[in-house]
Amino acid sequence: MMRTHACGELRASHATETVTLAGWVHHRRDHGKVIFLDLRDASGTVQIVVHPDEAAGAYAAADALQREWCVLIEGEVAPRKPGTENPKLATGDVELRARAVTVLSPSATPPFVIEDGVDVSEETRLKYRYLDLRRPEMQRSMRTRHRMIRGIREFLDERDFVHIDTPNLTRSTPEGARDFLVPSRLHPGSFFALPQSPQLFKQLMMVAGLERYYQIARCFRDEDLRADRQLEFMQLDLEMSFCDEHDVQALTEELMVRLWRDLLGVELAPPFPRMSYDEMMSRYGTDKADLRYGIELVDVGEVFAATQLGIFKRVLESGGIIKAIGVPGGGAMSNAELRRLEQLAKERGAGGLAWVVYKDGGEIESPLAKFLSDAERSGLAAALGIGAGDLALLAADTPPVVDTVLGAMRIHVAEMRGLIPEGRWAFCWMTDPPLFEWDDDEKRFVSVHHPFTSPQGEDPIAAFSDDPAVAKARAYDLVLNGVELGGGSIRIHRRDVQERVLEALKRDPSEFDFLLEAFGYGAPPHGGIALGLDRMAMLIAGASSLRDVIAFPVTGDGADPLTGAPTPVAPKQLDDLGLRIKPV
Repeated sequence: MMRTHACGELRASHATETVTLAGWVHHRRDHGKVIFLDLRDASGTVQIVVHPDEAAGAYAAADALQREWCVLIEGEVAPRKPGTENPKLATGDVELRARAVTVLSPSATPPFVIEDGVDVSEETRLKYRYLDLRRPEMQRSMRTRHRMIRGIREFLDERDFVHIDTPNLTRSTPEGARDFLVPSRLHPGSFFALPQSPQLFKQLMMVAGLERYYQIARCFRDEDLRADRQLEFMQLDLEMSFCDEHDVQALTEELMVRLWRDLLGVELAPPFPRMSYDEMMSRYGTDKADLRYGIELVDVGEVFAATQLGIFKRVLESGGIIKAIGVPGGGAMSNAELRRLEQLAKERGAGGLAWVVYKDGGEIESPLAKFLSDAERSGLAAALGIGAGDLALLAADTPPVVDTVLGAMRIHVAEMRGLIPEGRWAFCWMTDPPLFEWDDDEKRFVSVHHPFTSPQGEDPIAAFSDDPAVAKARAYDLVLNGVELGGGSIRIHRRDVQERVLEALKRDPSEFDFLLEAFGYGAPPHGGIALGLDRMAMLIAGASSLRDVIAFPVTGDGADPLTGAPTPVAPKQLDDLGLRIKPV
């Protein structure tokens, strides 16, 4: 090897040894008669000392070095002088007294300093991603992700799961997000699709009798991006035969316990809480509730049953609801902050947002103050469990609007007021979601999960035949700290049930003829889950964005500043595929 040791592994026990290191110049300090270098590689950083009277050639070479030059340095490991040790470095008790310095590759001046906490735009970081990835925090993120995936493989291998790769060029079966389409040169006018997930292939593997499958799968969805979403992403995809919901959930919990113990030294306590979709929406206003803090949504319709406040009265008479959340210490919020909350509520579909600040001595401050009776004031406080110095936020509308608005307010005020505890991992399962939901644009029911999710009930066809809107799915999502880590379900394995579900969705069964045919050959009951590895790595690494745990991500508008993708292609390439670009 070119080097004998890594920079970050040198310790006092290496003193007097002659070693050769290779890496990048992190810092260079010229103290006149001596040059100090901080040399960095993937393992860490160590201090190099270059004396002209000890190694004139090395000193001359070191005198020309700049940040990020790639160098090879030979020398003797020596203890640092007492009082000059650096406790912030693992190598801080030693230094390398250089005898020879060789430049392997010079560097242009980097567009930003290669260190943690760098103040530079994300666009610049992604354009020079190869430099961004040199930063220690990015190196740690990449290694954490690697250790997480290695741990997953070890865990599933121990339980007789078989890793199987599925095609990346497959048939387009649109449902939910848009497919990425790939034109076929050999079949002009026809297209492959990149997989949104390996859903149908893993079900076919259960029909094939493999019984336990998993894959670290790359998936693609042509959808709008945000901090926790990319056009392509990685998921742990697994499927099991002869199982029910509890088997899949128990296995997933065992995996989470293993990963959190090995990667973070945290002991989780399964089983994780289970909460139905209906209960979670009612209490938290979202199907991915953050259980690290309270501030639950409370129905206060009874408090205002005799209200004379016009808007509240009309909502209740029309079958709507009134709900509220209590914000501890929220009475200290300014009028500007409260007006901002009102605006956020309107942006989410509410006509407005009412607020009540509770003062000392039972007094209140609120635009509604003169309309609220003493009984309503005290009843609201009692229902929310709040008192002097606290804030009540109220919404009155249809249940979906109220839950959505107050669910968003709950998250916003918790972040604003610093009410989210640090270092807590609150896992939970969301269960029993609707099987279908109505799509006003398409004028039909669509799947909440996907069309292959089994309905609940002893007779799965009867469960949705009378009223698809009330049917429940044998589905479940794993939620952590308000982030959906993944979802799964028990799948349909009977041809007749699958055909009836497709009929309810007004889908052409010929889209899935190969799956329906397979179900005619003794398909076993089966189910599974898909967990977002990017999101999981983001949480484990303590990152705020998926882009900090993906080596080469795209920006929020779906572009890659590094390579310039997407780009136009040559006319000849389009001709080969029989395509033309339609002017926009």
